[in-house]
Amino acid sequence: MNAHTQAAVTLNPEALARLPASDRIRYRLMQAGQRYFANDNIAPFIEDGELAELRGEVEARMREVLHALVIDTDNDHNTQDTARRVAKMFISEVFRGRYEAAPAATAFPNVTRLNELMVVGPITVRSACSHHLCPILGKLWIGILPSAESDLIGLSKYARIAEWIMNRPQIQEEAIVMLADELQRRVQPEGLAVVMQASHMCMHWRGVKDDGALMQNSVMRGALLTNGDLRREFLSLIRP
Repeated sequence: MNAHTQAAVTLNPEALARLPASDRIRYRLMQAGQRYFANDNIAPFIEDGELAELRGEVEARMREVLHALVIDTDNDHNTQDTARRVAKMFISEVFRGRYEAAPAATAFPNVTRLNELMVVGPITVRSACSHHLCPILGKLWIGILPSAESDLIGLSKYARIAEWIMNRPQIQEEAIVMLADELQRRVQPEGLAVVMQASHMCMHWRGVKDDGALMQNSVMRGALLTNGDLRREFLSLIRP
């Protein structure tokens, strides 16, 4: 059954259970009108046991890819287990931000009414370009100006939330906007800034093969967007 058929037909539980895990998950997404782009989190639509099934599907498809690349995985000792390794890497490691629920980050009230700029970073981040699935390696900095009514979260939680966002196929421009949105939702600060600097293997390894280029971009919100002095203070603190 293809995706268009799934969208048009309501399946009974028995018919749904007979589908591969990827089709069951896709069916739930489409029935809910939920998109499933490469950088979307789809964890709410995955049921117990389905990630293991999904890994099995990816492994089988990866064997087909290797076969199409004319690689003798039966006799080549270096690639006999490659399909399994790649499936584990995609589902459980480098893309797990798509398949796992958001990390817990307990918020606590701003009892002492802190209203000074806080800077977290550099946080090491790893992602993958959604165009070629090549690694993106870099660092990011987060600036938070809490208000008296803001919630606060623990220092390590910024890194965990960043990892959850970045561990998906991404483009850098969208990734830091998604991170800013998540932090805005959780903390509700008076000002927020995210700056990222990264090296893209899709540029170094292929194409122009320029191994020195870095991409830098930023998101500024609230007081960090409108207050030039505050923005300059943040930018001066993240420079060596």
